[in-house]
Amino acid sequence: MTFDLTFHGAAGCVTGFCAKLRTDRATVLIDCGMFQGSKTLKALNYEPFPFEARDIDAVLLTHAHIDHSGLLPKLMRAGFTGPIFATAGTRDLCAVMLPDAGDIQESEVRQLNRRNERRGRDPVEPIYTARDALRTLELFKPAKLGREIDVAPGITAVYWEAGHILGGASIEVRVETAEGPVVLLFSGDIGPGGRDYAPDPEGPAGVDHLILESTYGARVRPTLDPAARRRLLAQELRDAKAAGGPVVIPAFAVERSQELLADLLTLVDTGEVAPVDIFLDSPLAIEATEVFQKRGWNRSAGRNPFEGLRESGRLQFLREPWESDRLEKLSGWHIVMAASGMCEAGRIRKHLKRHLWDRRATVLIPGYQAVGTLGRLLVDGARRVKIQGEDIQVRARIRPMDVYSGHADAVGLADWAKARRPVRGKVFLAHGEPEALGALRERLVAERFLPEQILIPDLDGRFGLSREGAEAVQEPHRLSAGAAARPDWHNLRARLLLDLDEQLEQAGSDAEREAVLRRLAASLAVDEGQGGRGRGGAS
Repeated sequence: MTFDLTFHGAAGCVTGFCAKLRTDRATVLIDCGMFQGSKTLKALNYEPFPFEARDIDAVLLTHAHIDHSGLLPKLMRAGFTGPIFATAGTRDLCAVMLPDAGDIQESEVRQLNRRNERRGRDPVEPIYTARDALRTLELFKPAKLGREIDVAPGITAVYWEAGHILGGASIEVRVETAEGPVVLLFSGDIGPGGRDYAPDPEGPAGVDHLILESTYGARVRPTLDPAARRRLLAQELRDAKAAGGPVVIPAFAVERSQELLADLLTLVDTGEVAPVDIFLDSPLAIEATEVFQKRGWNRSAGRNPFEGLRESGRLQFLREPWESDRLEKLSGWHIVMAASGMCEAGRIRKHLKRHLWDRRATVLIPGYQAVGTLGRLLVDGARRVKIQGEDIQVRARIRPMDVYSGHADAVGLADWAKARRPVRGKVFLAHGEPEALGALRERLVAERFLPEQILIPDLDGRFGLSREGAEAVQEPHRLSAGAAARPDWHNLRARLLLDLDEQLEQAGSDAEREAVLRRLAASLAVDEGQGGRGRGGAS
């Protein structure tokens, strides 16, 4: 007897995780995340689900990050009425994050519809509203670590500490079949272990199939204890102060902001960094900080390291837009932390527009940046970027700092997978870009997993499962293989326009500029006599 496992998100890319488990008795989703990255990828958020929402009996939620939880209100809006199982920490963070996501969508759609009206285009609707998000919270049901829960007919689950963010879990799913139980383990996002702000990841040994995240499958980070991490941060801050400008930190509102704030305050208190004004310019991060103060107890450390994150003389919480706007008047060295972590939305874009051109400014990037995001462009060395339609030259110091990652690196992922042995069936690698997926596959083979045991599904890839086997089932895919994890035509168009502007600026005369444009027009086969209305003209 077989049952189906389909990967409707984070397959061939990092974001939007959503796996559908279907038996002859029930259908369950593991996560229902929002796609982030290129416009092509984000467009999937607006399309109908590739399944009928009313047919889903339950959702098992690994953690609160939007790329795992962000489409739950859309699911509810489409007709889902079943339970959403989550830990208390995950539920409390979702109570902050999902309404915020709804607010952002409503705001962005209002702006888009104003532009559409001027262009004569039809109005669009948000994926969901803040009110939809609040209604979705009513569906949440508690899941406690280590306790078996009845999910749906013939399906039970046990949640295990994942060590990623507050409330994050790996989920062991047991499916009853005529041949006996089949056990699947969904890793969720695995933490690196050895952190003072989160417990070490755990999990059961001996499973039939393992679904493993691969975000950093191609990267090995140096092992740092908390003191070494703070020393690195202190050096970056001292260098930034010497540069003479502000430090702008695009930080994920949940976990990353709280960890950075705790370390920043520690460094100031101990005198390792000169006194500095710190502005947390993110209402979502401020609300999340309150959740961490309530539920951030780390049983490994025997304390809650987030208790001291309260507004003070040095740390200021900016809730209102006008408070954020006042930062325009500041000069010299200060620290501004704002969301979003990949620079794709929120107040961080305003601060980047204000400071990217300034050689004295430092942009400290402490988290993963998906392909196609503004943050990824900055990390990859872009000299010019577009923010809200405005062409910005990048002169600021761009400083990636990966020591705050909440994800295990390649060694950590392989070690966690080895601890789950024996894996009798398949290891499915998800939640990674192609390079990371391929590198982790090679590492697992080197660790004596069988090559034929490791599968890398495409988006919407479906597999018929038995206890020890998996057979791919041909299904239509929303995106071709690899398309989810590479820059799309929107990214290429923006790059082309920026490069064109740069060439025109560097040209020594109008004649040279005209020659550049003529070469471009020739390459596009534009007929000048058509007045720019040919294939390469404006529409």
